[in-house]
Parts: sequence; C-alpha cells; structure tokens
Amino acid sequence: MNEVIDGLPDEGAENGGLPAPLVQRPGPEATILIRGAELLDPAAGLEGAHDLLVEDGRISRIADAGSIGAAEGVEVIEAEGFHVFPAFFDPHVHFRTPGQEYKEDLETGTRSAAAGGYAGVIAMANTSPPVSTAEQVEALRDRASHVASVPVGFTATVTRDMKGRELTDMAELRQAGAVAFTDDGRPIASARILRRALQYQAMTGGRIALHEEDPELSGKGVMNEGVVSSELGLRGVPPISESTMIGRDAAIAGYEGGAIQIQHLSAVESIEQVRRAKADGVDITCEVTPHHLCLTDEAVRDLDASKHKMNPPLRTEADRQALIEALKDGTIDCIATDHAPHAVHEKEVPYEAANMGVTGLETAFASVYTELVLPGTISLGLLVEKLGCGGTPFGIDPFTLAEGSRANLCLIDLDAEWVVGEDGYESRSVNSWCAGEKLRGRVLVTLADGQVAYRLRTFSLGVA
Repeated sequence: MNEVIDGLPDEGAENGGLPAPLVQRPGPEATILIRGAELLDPAAGLEGAHDLLVEDGRISRIADAGSIGAAEGVEVIEAEGFHVFPAFFDPHVHFRTPGQEYKEDLETGTRSAAAGGYAGVIAMANTSPPVSTAEQVEALRDRASHVASVPVGFTATVTRDMKGRELTDMAELRQAGAVAFTDDGRPIASARILRRALQYQAMTGGRIALHEEDPELSGKGVMNEGVVSSELGLRGVPPISESTMIGRDAAIAGYEGGAIQIQHLSAVESIEQVRRAKADGVDITCEVTPHHLCLTDEAVRDLDASKHKMNPPLRTEADRQALIEALKDGTIDCIATDHAPHAVHEKEVPYEAANMGVTGLETAFASVYTELVLPGTISLGLLVEKLGCGGTPFGIDPFTLAEGSRANLCLIDLDAEWVVGEDGYESRSVNSWCAGEKLRGRVLVTLADGQVAYRLRTFSLGVA
C-alpha cells in the first residue's frame, strides 16, 4: 500500500489502531520542477510566481521564479502563466463498485478525479450490494491499492443493506477501514434508528453523512416543486422535504452529541436549518455541489435528464443565490461533486423514468470558476479553499503546498477554453451536467500523494 498523505497517521499508528483512511495504488515518486507558476495556497498564505521543486514525491523547495535550476533527468514544466493550487478533495463520489461497474469503477472513477485536480475522494456505500460488512470494506480497499490513481476512502452504510431497519456493525466496519457512515441515496427515515447510530458513533467515531429527504413529502417528484414543474406538468419535490429532515437530524445530533455531515444542500430553508444548528453548537458540517451553485430549475425546461435530473433537484434562483452566500459566509463547509455516473440507456429515456444523478469530477473547478469566479461573484481563493477542504469533516487535513509536504497539487491553465466532452471523459459515463458547454480553466497535471496521477494528453513535460 502506498504511503498515505501527510497529515494522516500511518496505518495503525496514532489512529486508534485503525487502518489508514485513504488507499492508492503504488507508483513511482515524482521528481518534477515547476517553473514560474502562480502559486496559491490560501491556508498557507502562499501567493505569487514561484518555482516549485518536487523530489521523491515531496515538495522540497519553493523559491522565486526562475531561481531553481533543474538537475539532470528532472522533468521540467515551464509554467509561466499557469497556476498551482493544493489539490482538491471530494467527500462525496459514487464509483459504482461493487455491482455496477458498467457505469464506473475504481480505476475509471479515480482517473476522472485526477483529471479534475483531485488528490483524494471518499466513495459512497450505495453500491450493489451496499457496503454493509467489514469484508466488503476490506475488498474495496484491496482493490483500490491496485488500481486507484488517487487516494480513496470508503464509507459503509448506517443500516444493513440501506433498508433503514437495523444498524450495521459500526465498530467492525471502522476497524476494517470505513472512514464514515452513510445511507446516501436514501434518507434515514426512522428518528429512532438515527439516534441509535449517533449513540454508537460516540464509541466508534466516523461522521455520519446524511441524504436529507422526507420520502412522504418527496413522493414521486422528479424536479423542484414550483413554477417550472407546474408549467412542464412534472411532479415536484418541495424544498421542505430536505429542510425538515435537516432540522430533525440536527436536533437528534445535538441531543446525542453526534457528528453529522449534511450532503448536497439545495434550498434556502436548508441553509437556515444548518445555520441555526451551528449557532446552537451542533457538530454539523455540510456540502454543496457545483451544479446547485451554477444552475436552477429553469435548466430543466430542456427535459435533458442526462444533464439536469438529480436528487436533490435543481431549485430556484433564490435558492442558488442563498447557497452562494452561505458558501461565502462559511455556513457551507465545502464543495462536493456528488459524482454519479449512469449509463446512456439509463438517462436517454423520458425524463420521469431516467435515473437521478450527474457526473462532476472533471468539471468541478472549471464550472464554478467560469460561472462564479470570472464574473466576480466569489474569489479564486475561496473556490480553491472550498474544493480542497472536503476531507476536513472526516479527519483528513486539506492539502498544502508547504515545503516538506507530500506533493498533492494541480497545475491549471486558467485561460484555457474547452468544450466539455469534446475530447471524451476519463469517467466511463457521459452524463455530465456540463456536457457541450464551453468552460474556462483546464487541469493540466495532478500530483496525488507524490505520484503523477494525471497529465492532459495535449500537455507534455520537458526533461532537463
């Protein structure tokens, strides 16, 4: 198993005897000189044009632009005009292993992550069958140690087979390496079951990530309930389906002293519930997706389920603006893609019958950069920070460009324009919510835990 990322304990050491949370395939340690790039690391207070030298997988030296010479055999990137950021971390992806590898698997999913500038991800447990046993967690970790391009952690379900009736053996799952627990894809409808899970969490650790939705309120809805759904004649999902569950679960977590992550916020009412819970001292964190930051239910008018059908659904412009403000004021902790690959035959059907979910790993940075940073709605530093801190709720420190740290970074050309899908995808699936859109900002190279995990096919490195 490859060395784990700086900031994480070695397997079994200073980690309560638990396995290392992230797993990656072994590979050659990178030795690369990046010359003259604009470095930006908001957490480390690093900004400006510098040379950055990676030796044996670690950032060994940062100096003024043009001041570091390349030793013989060192790969060199002449990066003037490009930017280097700490790599991103996604706490919410679906890699469909086991059982639905025709949509995605650990190899294609982590390649997709690397292409988006990610050096760490956490995979959800709603596979086929769901990940509910220690043996399943161990098998996934073993597979990742052979094929994963970037370090990946695995969640296990809160309830057995996600049926909502009986808790999994959370202690055993943690010992096997589960980084967190979630029935994502389904809510935990029973307040009693969630309370018991939070009681066990006090003994086992591992944050519980919650898909917040009241099935009685959502019913058979396929998009946001509102003007657009009425005009299209489609059944709607009211925002209170999400917000009322957040309020309930935050109250239970506060009562039990538990730790919860609210997944893919989508509505004004939900933000208010999270804000209130944080003010009350509840250990609650939350995430927002790029598509909820950039789109509204107006996009659904095209009835393109491949791009615009997801759960929670796209909501109104008022909701979108509230999400942006909550990102800016810190109420929302991180950006997560909810990368959800589906096969063409599951999406190219009538809107009501299509599977919910869109891919997002390869476009997360560029989409938010294009839609929110370039118009001046949010800062570049905020985007880099929120894409990078997704592991924090799960005990994984954000990556850094600081000297001595493992090389987890991405090199990006902010001026590059590209059409999503024109050159294909690293993902096995094509249901990108950005498909066919022209975006600004292209990932050129990603280093993940000291390895070169991705290089854009049209971008090459020189050798000294």
